[in-house]
Amino acid sequence: MTGQHPVEIDTSRPHPARMYDWYLGGKDNYPVDEAMGRQMLALDPRVPVMARVNRAFMQRATRWLAGRGVRQFLDIGTGIPTEPNLHQVAQRVIPDARVVYCDNDPIVLAHAAALLRGTDEGTTEYLQADARDPDAILAGARKVLDFDRPIALSLVALLHFVPDEDGAHELVRRLLAPLPPGSHLVLTHATADFTPEESAAATAKLKAAGVTLALRSRAEFGRFFDGLDLVPPGISIPHEWHPELGEPVPGQSDGVIPGYGAVARKP
Repeated sequence: MTGQHPVEIDTSRPHPARMYDWYLGGKDNYPVDEAMGRQMLALDPRVPVMARVNRAFMQRATRWLAGRGVRQFLDIGTGIPTEPNLHQVAQRVIPDARVVYCDNDPIVLAHAAALLRGTDEGTTEYLQADARDPDAILAGARKVLDFDRPIALSLVALLHFVPDEDGAHELVRRLLAPLPPGSHLVLTHATADFTPEESAAATAKLKAAGVTLALRSRAEFGRFFDGLDLVPPGISIPHEWHPELGEPVPGQSDGVIPGYGAVARKP
């Protein structure tokens, strides 16, 4: 593993990765994460479905990319390991696929060994770094990935925690800039487009707990793909993107899932 630091877990306030783990039924979370998760469920009981839909989107997008010969993946905002993980999906299609995971949550670092169990032919590496530090991420990724060959950059359910004042769109541009033609960008993002009142209440509750939530419109989400070629069907509700590549998530059809997902290719 690269970029290791001592594990110091802040249990005084909720963390998105641990809340996500709680939504998925995991055990790597704390009472503060569950308490905030329950507040989110009170606003919209489909939140756990949204988490599973995002996870399923990642798996389908990875399967789609590996099936078209993409052999390298950079996954930022990895979260706590939940099988199948990205490297497992990719290496089932391409056994020698190379995967770099990146997250800033110490609890993910504590579980990174689970992420590194890939195929004998492939390579998996974990990088402890903040998504807001693209230079550190790219420097670490270069030790594992060949930047002369296409790379899939995966930012699933991450950018809605990066506000505009932190330069979310510029961050994506900086991460994409050194990637060669034929690389891909994989994104999902929460939105307030379909549930404005619930979303405003959720944003306020999270802000009070120290978690920033930057819900973006379809147009704002689309800006992340400026200069790229969207893969059909383009920007979609996440579970409607190539559903044939995976199994449906129970509950995904119970109303609109308030989010967007898309994959695009760097020309």
